[in-house]
Amino acid sequence: MANLPHFIQYQGSKRNLAKHILQFFPKNISKLVEPFAGTAAISVATSVTQITHSFWLNDLNEPLIELLELSVERPDEIADFYLELWNEQHTNSVAHYFEVRSKFNETNDPKLFLYLLARCVKGSVRYNSEGLFNQSPDKRRKGTRPETMRKNIVGVSSLLKGKCRFTSLDYREVLEQVQEGDFIYMDPPYQGVCGNRDSRYLSGINFDDFVLALERLNRKGCAFAISYDGKLGDKAFGKVLPKSLNLERIEIEVGRSSQSTLLGKEETTIESLYLSPGLSKSLMNTKIRDFSYIGKKPKQLTLLEKHGEFAAATR
Repeated sequence: MANLPHFIQYQGSKRNLAKHILQFFPKNISKLVEPFAGTAAISVATSVTQITHSFWLNDLNEPLIELLELSVERPDEIADFYLELWNEQHTNSVAHYFEVRSKFNETNDPKLFLYLLARCVKGSVRYNSEGLFNQSPDKRRKGTRPETMRKNIVGVSSLLKGKCRFTSLDYREVLEQVQEGDFIYMDPPYQGVCGNRDSRYLSGINFDDFVLALERLNRKGCAFAISYDGKLGDKAFGKVLPKSLNLERIEIEVGRSSQSTLLGKEETTIESLYLSPGLSKSLMNTKIRDFSYIGKKPKQLTLLEKHGEFAAATR
């Protein structure tokens, strides 16, 4: 799945981990629900597998979800607009970027947002305390070339067009509406990434509220998976979800951190994936309960703490 179409290099996207995450999904899903959709990398990957043909994409960031809907349902319109905007930058690309950023903060126009995401530093979204987009331009490049952008937008559209519901609701409203047969994948902002407030998100989520929402899903018997905490070397990011939820925790070794390498360190990035009780139970008699994968270096998926004990040994 390394060649999945993606129209934005979006920081935090699970595009590169999709093939590992999807191994734990049910084989048949009535609808995939993403309450924290971002750029819908997991839904795009799921569409390729054809385990479902129905998606609910939700994100509290309204311009982002509107951009996603435009890209899926009207790909030529957004690609044409991007081409025009990209061509306007050549006289003074940095000044042009700041002009577009100001217009976006006034209007929240999702078409302007696409250009900013393609042009900003490391594809990394940043907001100030007033909720205004304040990331700087990458002065080394001028953003994704229009022909590449069009190809990727059309690729995403070909997989999702006519199959999606798009909303910008609080995640709890989404979870209250899930139906039997739906599968929920969550990749929420978590505490610990950038101090008390994560500037990558318009709004974070309260940890205790999130735990309560998961408890309600458990009582309803819903099937879900969550990407939540992680670590870089010895440094942990985000609180581990409580054992009382009876979730199965998997650590996915992502690989060496490029930022750490630049600083002369050899640190590995690891992300956690949690499986709902019913989902983990369905995997108990499959090979995936002790599964390792090989990349440039040997990597592992390891089922970790459940009720305070190891559910499977590492290899």
